[in-house]
Amino acid sequence: MDNYLPCDVVEINSLENLSTWDTICVIESVPPILSCVFEEHRSFDKAFDSEVTCFKDPKTNIRIVSAPLGELDDFDDVRVYARASEKAISRAIKAGGKAVILVLPEAINTSGRFQYSALQTILGALHELYVPIQLREDVPDQKQRIEKLGVYHSNAGFLKKVVDDSLQFERGRFAARDIGGGDPERMAPPKVATYVENLFAKTNIKLTIISDLAVIQKDFPLFEAVNRAASSVARHNGRIIYLEYEAPQNAKKTVILVGKGVCYDTGGADIKAGGIMAGMSRDKCGAAFVGGFMKYVSETAPQHTNVIGVMCMVRNSVGEECYVADEVVTARSGARVRVGNTDAEGRMCMADALCEMKQRALSMPDSHLFTIATLTGHAHLAVGVGYSIVMDNGPAREQGHGNELKKNGDLIGDPFEISTLQREDFSAHQSKILGEDVIQANNLPSSRTPRGHQTPAAFMMLASGLDKHGTNSSNPLKYSHLDIAGSAGDHPDTPTGSPLLAIAKTHLI
Repeated sequence: MDNYLPCDVVEINSLENLSTWDTICVIESVPPILSCVFEEHRSFDKAFDSEVTCFKDPKTNIRIVSAPLGELDDFDDVRVYARASEKAISRAIKAGGKAVILVLPEAINTSGRFQYSALQTILGALHELYVPIQLREDVPDQKQRIEKLGVYHSNAGFLKKVVDDSLQFERGRFAARDIGGGDPERMAPPKVATYVENLFAKTNIKLTIISDLAVIQKDFPLFEAVNRAASSVARHNGRIIYLEYEAPQNAKKTVILVGKGVCYDTGGADIKAGGIMAGMSRDKCGAAFVGGFMKYVSETAPQHTNVIGVMCMVRNSVGEECYVADEVVTARSGARVRVGNTDAEGRMCMADALCEMKQRALSMPDSHLFTIATLTGHAHLAVGVGYSIVMDNGPAREQGHGNELKKNGDLIGDPFEISTLQREDFSAHQSKILGEDVIQANNLPSSRTPRGHQTPAAFMMLASGLDKHGTNSSNPLKYSHLDIAGSAGDHPDTPTGSPLLAIAKTHLI
């Protein structure tokens, strides 16, 4: 079995011989061989087209699970197929299914809002089949929920293409789920580094890992401040992980991704009190996305695009060595940063790496820089579960990047909402005291701060020096901050790997 898939996946072009299968899951298109039994059940069950049902087909002697889409309106999107597929697989497992066939929508849509319906149907099933890494490792006989997944469509060419595309996406999402969902010890920074080493062994991805404290102190002082308390415990000491893919042909563009990898966030000296610390092992899902995205890049090997990923893996621990509010730290860029709240550690751990990548981007073709993070409760509150937020700087906004990302995310089932950076976001972080340049944060939760998810992007631009590379500068650089607090998947839900699909569709496909 593929180490980065939940089970074996098999393409099926015919439903004539079902001797090795025990369950068929139908979402939308009913195969002709099952049409009679579907009509029979529909005739006496008024809820048949709106509820998940499981029944036996007497003709084929096989279990059938029907998970209808229900009535769709103008506000539904392609994710309805993934949700229905998840329900179907869940019901099949509860019924005892081990060898399950998933029937794809028969219509091949090449345009419109449901053109990725088949892809989402497969990805929904694979999402439901994911088994957390610690269960796979600790209880090997539970490492799979089913033995094999068959995928059926009558058009062999279409089937092969959509299955291949789905598995490339899923291997990336699988790795992102492992990293993002692992507990604070299983996916502490050194163990993330080991996982990534195995993930990219003998591949086309160049891997570099920085663990030397002297190097971190010299080159990544904001990251080092966050890492200070954790660094006294070897198994918690931070890592900065570089993943680099070089296009085999002349590169026409460069995508650079810097991910927040806070493996556990206690809040530091500004400790998360009142029970809100639970679930903070998911604060590394930005970096987890970067690792998963680079797995997708490795699989697809884009011909004309260079891709660099930086995973900033750190634990925001509390103790006598932890950094505290009122400290002034000189960033890699030279900006003097006053700490306002140690629970605003995500922006700190990414800013120095962003500064370094800014310098590299200046010599690379058509560069676009990103920071990706489960950064603010404000983002989660603003857009809700299942949605990422994009904030573009001037050069990225001028090229219509946010609109393109939103359009592609809506189509492929990985949606974005657009937020706009304003002058007030920068003013909020500009120091009023001589000897300080940037204020890291105020002392309120982001959810109680006006423009609480926009201002951190402004901070990272100021702390990294990216504010000097706007539209009217001599060296404009495109930069987008992605807050994925709403889309990454909070405990106890399975991590999603978002926004892998939307970023791939916009920048690679």
